[in-house]
Amino acid sequence: MPLKNYGVLKCQAIERKLGEGSTPHYQVLVTDTKVKHRIAINVKSKESPSELLYFVDDKFNHPIIKGLVKLNYGFNQLDSKPGGLALDFIRGNLFAPNQMKPLPYNVPGPDNDLNELLELYIKRALKNKDITLYAFGEKWGPEKNKEDKYFHFLPGNGIHDIHMNQGNAGSFQRDNGVWQDGGLLIHYPSRNQWVGIFLAFQSQSFHTDDRTGDRIETLIAPSIAGIRIIAALVNPGSQDTAKNVTLINTSADKVDLSDWKLADSLKRKQSLSGIINPGEVMQIPLDTNHIQLENDGGIITLLDNNGIKIDGVSYTKEDAQKPDWTILF
Repeated sequence: MPLKNYGVLKCQAIERKLGEGSTPHYQVLVTDTKVKHRIAINVKSKESPSELLYFVDDKFNHPIIKGLVKLNYGFNQLDSKPGGLALDFIRGNLFAPNQMKPLPYNVPGPDNDLNELLELYIKRALKNKDITLYAFGEKWGPEKNKEDKYFHFLPGNGIHDIHMNQGNAGSFQRDNGVWQDGGLLIHYPSRNQWVGIFLAFQSQSFHTDDRTGDRIETLIAPSIAGIRIIAALVNPGSQDTAKNVTLINTSADKVDLSDWKLADSLKRKQSLSGIINPGEVMQIPLDTNHIQLENDGGIITLLDNNGIKIDGVSYTKEDAQKPDWTILF
């Protein structure tokens, strides 16, 4: 069952507490300039292995940024569907899953655990009120006549599930859904920088059903996994030039692309065909009746003949500014 109240909290940091205890969460007290909230960030898994997977992108750049800055401070409920501001670690092409690495939450010594990783970025936000946090997850509260148990404000109010929310098994399968992943984005306007902090549990799967978010048990052949999107022309300068996407086969085997598909940010699809040989580059002209790559930013996803995501990229409005220039991923 998907999350009940998914969205993003736009806010500023006031205080924080390190995660500790049997189910530790890194806690952040924030304000939306009027109301206080608590952000609860998991730093340890209940399932084995206990170390969470993490990825920090210090140069986060994605089409959703332009929509986030327009949001009002406070909690903004989001529709769990493509084309909006909702996060999906698999379908949103935010990062490559193999960029995530496990990290324990509490290890003796400096700068070597998840608590300290979060501390690095949150302490900066505490020192500068121009820094804005965007916490994606499930909202709770306001809890009338019940003060927050960590920061003691009234009424209790906050957001949790700041992590991947699909591909779960067992009792946590009830939280599965698509376009409802959690995450923490931090905007440093003075230096025009965005940071993305993404967390997942090692027990979760990065192959999930497009409708339910439930895990799909599948093995992808190395040759199939070796097909990559390396470039795209999304802003042709004349009607004689077609938009196109370029693939490369990095594997040692030829791959049949029959019934493979390219998908855009709204999941409109174009079917592929043909054989791509080892080391070969294939340029695919786009049929605008089936797939649309807009000049103000978008995502491109490559799906195999079973509908499994093989690769995905994103580009921004700035990437697509120059007519006839090909974007290199």
